[in-house]
Amino acid sequence: MPVVDVHTHLLPPELPRWKERFGYGGFIGLEHTGPCRARMVKDDGQAFREVEESLWAPAARLADCDRARVDVQVLSTVPVMFSYWAKPEDGAEVARFLNDHLASVVAGAPGRFLGLGTLPLQAPGLAVRELERCVKSLGLSGVQIGSHVNAWNLSDPALFEVFAAAAELGAAVFVHPWDMMGEERMRKYWLPWLVGMPAEVSLAICSLIFGGVLERLPGLRVAFAHGGGAFPGTLGRIQHGFDCRPDLVAVDNPVPPRAYLGRFWVDSLVHDPDMLRFIVKLFGEDRVMLGSDYPFPLGETEPGALIRSLPDLAAARTQLLGDNALRWLGRAC
Repeated sequence: MPVVDVHTHLLPPELPRWKERFGYGGFIGLEHTGPCRARMVKDDGQAFREVEESLWAPAARLADCDRARVDVQVLSTVPVMFSYWAKPEDGAEVARFLNDHLASVVAGAPGRFLGLGTLPLQAPGLAVRELERCVKSLGLSGVQIGSHVNAWNLSDPALFEVFAAAAELGAAVFVHPWDMMGEERMRKYWLPWLVGMPAEVSLAICSLIFGGVLERLPGLRVAFAHGGGAFPGTLGRIQHGFDCRPDLVAVDNPVPPRAYLGRFWVDSLVHDPDMLRFIVKLFGEDRVMLGSDYPFPLGETEPGALIRSLPDLAAARTQLLGDNALRWLGRAC
């Protein structure tokens, strides 16, 4: 069974000047600052992140994969590129550009890369159209989406048609945190990434559960980044809230949260042996997949090292390193 990393990010080596094209700002660009190095910048010139060629160069990625014994990377865009705040047609153009590039990288290394597209979720009708193109025309395995879409949580009725289309198409859905809640109160200490991101993932999981999306779409194959974020550690509180105040919690779905354990997947990116053991026990050996957040510093430096380091997970290692991912992606034999 191949080793599959479901959580890796990719950008094109050059990005259009979207502000010039659309007439308004807020988009991310890429400035090359030297050999094999670049800077992601906002179109007002503000630096966002320093990056290396592994973010855009397939050869560099494959060399890193070979060193880490990763056979397949599942590629998705950097979440800051979602651009859900943009005008719908403009967001759709950004998504098409990113998806066309990602699909070309997948096609350039068959067997080594699989792809998850991005969608203009601020316009669900356009998002469904792009989802169909990703799967039917570009050959991608599914899509990556954000933990919310502007003022909509993932339970919002406006988004249901997108999830329904994904279920019908057999497309995998990977939920990644972005635009973190409370960011204005977390300016120091990198707290949006350390505190906000885990909270965003829990928000997304709870929204799909309490909103009845998972209940109405039992065939939807959805996975969540960062080991499910804060959800595993607070599930007891979440379940107790459902039990003691159903008048506030169970207003859209009467099925308890714990009933959905085993209905969705999470990646393994938890950085702690005991936490990895816990999420495997909580979600199931068949619902945790290798995910590294390559090539960013909050990711796992050597993808799969934590899974391989735990003797008590040896019996599940094949599932955790690859089998579960292929089943989630619809690629299992």
